[in-house]
Amino acid sequence: MALFGGRAGNSGGNAGAARISRHSSGWAQMQKHLRAKESLRLLDIGPTSAGNINFITNLGHSIYMANLVEDAARHEYQITPTEGPDAGKVTYDIPRFLKDNLDFSGRVFDVVTLWDTADYLPESLVAPVVDRLYEVMEPGGQLLAFFHSKISGDDTAFSRYHLTSTDQLELQPIGNHPILHTYTARQVETLFKRFASNKFFLAKDTLREVIVIR
Repeated sequence: MALFGGRAGNSGGNAGAARISRHSSGWAQMQKHLRAKESLRLLDIGPTSAGNINFITNLGHSIYMANLVEDAARHEYQITPTEGPDAGKVTYDIPRFLKDNLDFSGRVFDVVTLWDTADYLPESLVAPVVDRLYEVMEPGGQLLAFFHSKISGDDTAFSRYHLTSTDQLELQPIGNHPILHTYTARQVETLFKRFASNKFFLAKDTLREVIVIR
């Protein structure tokens, strides 16, 4: 299970890549929420860093991590039928994936930073993952997610999001995971249909930002 409490996981690859600073209205609002509350539980989805852990714990919160994109790339979750109409087509053992990577032993979370994870996950895993996150969030909890508007080109490299005390995030390319699909605003709303509300933020680049309330 790629889950840690107060410890950084091994994210591998491109650790020395240059960071790119990016304005994020979604992170600015989420940071205000984190500074206004005490003793929150935060679930960070994706490759993290010791700096991020220190940032969150210094605000008085606890942090847990799950790097779902790297987990989904592991062959143990892939099923490839050899017979029938789906012969040769890769599918996923969704129940096992959720149990291994999103079972938090009864913990529930006040904040989830999903970042752009959904764009890099196999499509069959996205909705089950979002549903599972709904189940492990406190009512009124907040989730921050980003969605790319294009599948290739600039600003589409799989990246670690480094937190800062400003409205800037620092993106650091890590690994070679490609974007597998993109979502329109309407599709994002459908993806989070079980949640109470959502707020989109305008951006000047190719990332769409949204905060979703449980």
